[in-house]
Amino acid sequence: MKKKIYLGFLFISVIGVSYGQDSAETSENDNLKSESSFKTDIDLVEPPNWWVGFKDQTLQLLVKHQDIGNFIPQINHPDITIEKVSRGDNSNNYLFIDLRIAEGTSAGQFNILFENDKAQDLVHTYQLKSRATSSKEYIGFNSSDAIYLITPDRFANANTLNDIPITAKGEQDLLEKTIDRTDDYARHGGDIEGITTHLDYISSLGFTAIWPQPLLTNNMKSGSYHGYAVTDLYQIDPRFGTLDDYQKLSQKAQNKGIKLIMDQVANHCGLEHWWMKDLPFTDWVNLQANYEKHIANWNNDVTINSNHRRTTNQDRYTSKYDSDANSQGWFVSTMPDLNQRNPFMATYIIQNSIWWIETAQLNGIRQDTYPYPDKDFMSDWAGAIMTEYPNFSIVGEEWSYNPLLIGYWQKGANNKDGYDSNLKSTMDFAMQAKVVEALNEDESWDTGLVKIYEGLANDFHYASPKDMMVFPDNHDMSRIFTQLKGDVINTKMALATYAMMPRILQLYYGTEILMNDFEKPGDHGLIRTDYPGGWQDDSVNAFTGEGLSSEQKDMQSFVKKLLNYRKGSKAIHEGKAIHFAPSNGVYVLFRVKDDETVVLILNKNDTPTSVDLKRFAEIGLNGKSLQNMMTGDNLQWNDSIKLNKKGVVILTTKI
Repeated sequence: MKKKIYLGFLFISVIGVSYGQDSAETSENDNLKSESSFKTDIDLVEPPNWWVGFKDQTLQLLVKHQDIGNFIPQINHPDITIEKVSRGDNSNNYLFIDLRIAEGTSAGQFNILFENDKAQDLVHTYQLKSRATSSKEYIGFNSSDAIYLITPDRFANANTLNDIPITAKGEQDLLEKTIDRTDDYARHGGDIEGITTHLDYISSLGFTAIWPQPLLTNNMKSGSYHGYAVTDLYQIDPRFGTLDDYQKLSQKAQNKGIKLIMDQVANHCGLEHWWMKDLPFTDWVNLQANYEKHIANWNNDVTINSNHRRTTNQDRYTSKYDSDANSQGWFVSTMPDLNQRNPFMATYIIQNSIWWIETAQLNGIRQDTYPYPDKDFMSDWAGAIMTEYPNFSIVGEEWSYNPLLIGYWQKGANNKDGYDSNLKSTMDFAMQAKVVEALNEDESWDTGLVKIYEGLANDFHYASPKDMMVFPDNHDMSRIFTQLKGDVINTKMALATYAMMPRILQLYYGTEILMNDFEKPGDHGLIRTDYPGGWQDDSVNAFTGEGLSSEQKDMQSFVKKLLNYRKGSKAIHEGKAIHFAPSNGVYVLFRVKDDETVVLILNKNDTPTSVDLKRFAEIGLNGKSLQNMMTGDNLQWNDSIKLNKKGVVILTTKI
């Protein structure tokens, strides 16, 4: 079911009116306006603007205004037609207007006239823009990319004036204004400008894309810093900056060859979202009746939260009760679950994603909590985006260590129920865990490095392994340095392994300087620690290296060499992967493309060991010269190689 079906078949026409007729108030020549002629008597219209030249020529406007349900909208424009008008069934303060924009319509402004029988006419000027980029030129992320995940509030504070906004739209409504860097769950002041300021640093490390956690307004009473409780889906949080700041970040990143990925949330919003005080439909959010009972009596034992049983999406034996409790329950009590089965909500979410792609010139979307929303809607959502932007990329979060569940969500999966997600990329939590287990465990027949070997063997299940995203850690789990018990050598081995796999690579900010959560393992506030040097009074500055320990500087250098080589390696981006079962504490993975071969050697032996290279004869390296990627030393690939110490060795034929 595609977006046009939501618009064309599921809306109920509740107002009978002949649209497009001449009006005493406007004439056809008046409809294309200049920027300076903008006028509005309406509180809110979303999307706030749109574009000409889409494949899908439909558009639905959400109009919110006191008693707007008593008004009839009219548009007098030869290329723009009102196809249907719908009222909310829970509030008279909403109209949903379905428009059709004819092919070839020129960009410009036109007036929407709202009339009622009391002669209290209202006018709103709406803008259709020209598209800055054609659909095919929106190039997404892929296996050639290394993505830098950032918690914006904790990365860098470049503009202290927006710490407590005083001029931004909606600032009077922001509930959590206090900046307190001593509180791990309060706002610390990091902002968009802080990311933009340090793009050179990010690029120098070898990253080719950035993924900031959500930057939209989180007008919540507490814990608003993380961004996942959005209270305005069309507004950059004033504490992060402005829309202009976000667009500048996008442009400057692209100028440096860095792609921008937007973190979006289709499953839920924040409890303080403006529509929660005036819901347009009786089913705008899931369990809405329970919510109304809940707020009437906060001590009432009313079911609201999800059961978090995500396997119900694939389970052929699942009960409807369990399935509904997963997809219709709220993520937590402060994050209302959006009802994507409501066609107006479905269209709202799809249009919002497209609006941000066009507005910020995005290269990709990371979609939060992917298995929680209605899965048929998620297929429609991804399908609508990929139909409009065929070279775009979307990655979905499925936090599972079971490859069967992860693979289910990737486009092209051979699912028994016939489900096709239209989702290009999924997050490989299973492989993330296997690498950690492999390095933490002692070596035996079924423990240690064999976990990586058998983990990659599961790739037969995936529709496209190289389009999956692997990572050492993220904003919701302990830092990789913590997971590996503070072992620097094991951390280097892990990072190199993730980087050499047939995958898209993502690293969390601070991994390159051994940031950790030893004090309170797993504590989200600590995991999302301030990046040293991001604040003017920081005594340590990781951007310049000032105050870093020798181990931190060494790791920073290691990551820089690793990712900058990876950036230019066709063998790692596209090459065939061949690996050999671990033997005597050594695991070897090859990536081969044309005349380039990259060799990853993981050695867990604390004492010198010799590796018989004749075992790898099928790779065809005998007699060839290879270079150690980290040291620059050259060696001849003959009968054997001696490994003097525990660690990782990366060799390449590209000298």
